[in-house]
Amino acid sequence: MTRGVLLATLGVAVATLALPALAASPDAPAIDGRHLSLLWIVPFAGILLSIAIMPLAAPSFWHHHFGKVSAGWALLVIVPFAVMFGVSTALYEILHLMLLDYIPFIVLLLALFTVTGGIHIKGNLHGSPSMNTAVLAIGTVLAGWMGTTGASMLLIRTVIRANDDRKHKIHVFVFFIFLVSNVGGALTPLGDPPLFLGFLKGVSFFWPTTHLFGEMLVCAIVLLALFYALDSYWYRKEGHLKRDPTPESPVRIEGGFNIILLTAIVGVVLASGTWNPGVHFTVFHVTLELQHVLRDVCLVAICVLSLKLTSRRVRSENSFSWGPMAEVAKLFVGIFITIAPAIAILKVGKDGALAPLVALVTNPDGQPNDIWYFWLTGILSSFLDNAPTYLVFFNLAGGDANVLMGALASTLAAISCGAVFMGANTYIGNAPNFMVKAVVEESGIRMPSFFGYMAWSCAILVPLFVLLTFMFFR
Repeated sequence: MTRGVLLATLGVAVATLALPALAASPDAPAIDGRHLSLLWIVPFAGILLSIAIMPLAAPSFWHHHFGKVSAGWALLVIVPFAVMFGVSTALYEILHLMLLDYIPFIVLLLALFTVTGGIHIKGNLHGSPSMNTAVLAIGTVLAGWMGTTGASMLLIRTVIRANDDRKHKIHVFVFFIFLVSNVGGALTPLGDPPLFLGFLKGVSFFWPTTHLFGEMLVCAIVLLALFYALDSYWYRKEGHLKRDPTPESPVRIEGGFNIILLTAIVGVVLASGTWNPGVHFTVFHVTLELQHVLRDVCLVAICVLSLKLTSRRVRSENSFSWGPMAEVAKLFVGIFITIAPAIAILKVGKDGALAPLVALVTNPDGQPNDIWYFWLTGILSSFLDNAPTYLVFFNLAGGDANVLMGALASTLAAISCGAVFMGANTYIGNAPNFMVKAVVEESGIRMPSFFGYMAWSCAILVPLFVLLTFMFFR
């Protein structure tokens, strides 16, 4: 994707958000989930399974045609919707998801991706156990504020250079994925896509900071301590190291203006959740609030500023490309469209086709079972994408952000932790996982296979999640 195409795409998004009301009806033509069977969920399951399986089973086909696969699954929802419920109803459902969920979601990811891609850490550190542990700890903290993708792409090449003289170093990158690419994203909506979807649904900006801090801290402390012990063992076993091919040199940051822009992103998103002027307008029955429209416009402006003010050399040294962002944008169009029937069914609870799932996560007294919410969200987030999985269980728990932040706060915490933490169980649970793997292998280091990585996660993460269950979700 060239810069011109990117800017044109952003322009279309902003223009769409700025449209005046196309229709003004008191009753939106929404679909009643009680009239939908489980067959309507097949496209949603299909696109998620495609994302999980096809990059491994048919990598060449997937690389060239993933956008067509996404569009194909989306059409399996759009066309039947239009035929059975009418074009007007289908248009409303699609616009509702695109304007309120997809565009804000993609614009935030794009802003974080663009800005962090303009920050280059130059220089080399010595990959001792203490230094590696410190970098992982710093990355875990940064992930909550610049996103797991941003923090991962910012630090992974520094970690590779720091350990290029180490013989045993695969564990460094495995724990990097655990901590920086997943666990660290639990503290703000900026950290991980599932939490930003919750923010778009009404969860306050600092709710994850206050309610997930204990769970995140336990995970971070246990993993950092375990990593330090393991890295120290291998470091001592290696004995005298060969000459470092990239000798230690002072670390400096290039593209520092992007740090200011990163702060601006945090401020813009925070302001959109706290400032409410009460101004809104409609686009074909979909209500858009002024503060949210301005948030997305400001994020687009930040992207443009970053592109204009960052030298091409800095982005080149970061191996920056639009490929990962284009893939996410195309796949999530399909995901957000195909998830519409599942959300409609979940909204009607026991009256819908997913009544057995509702019963499974509900205690006999009618209260939600937090243990099931944690593990079911987590297991699906391990093999599917954690953002839509979060959205499914958020709606299964009622979908009312005020209730979930209040009386059902423990349930929302279980859903959030399951989605964010267990995305680390496989390479496909969270987008940064595969991105880190690709960058490491591009440098000539062989990463574990899909199942080899799962051996690490099952041995280390699953017992940790059992511990979290007993500490927080009983």
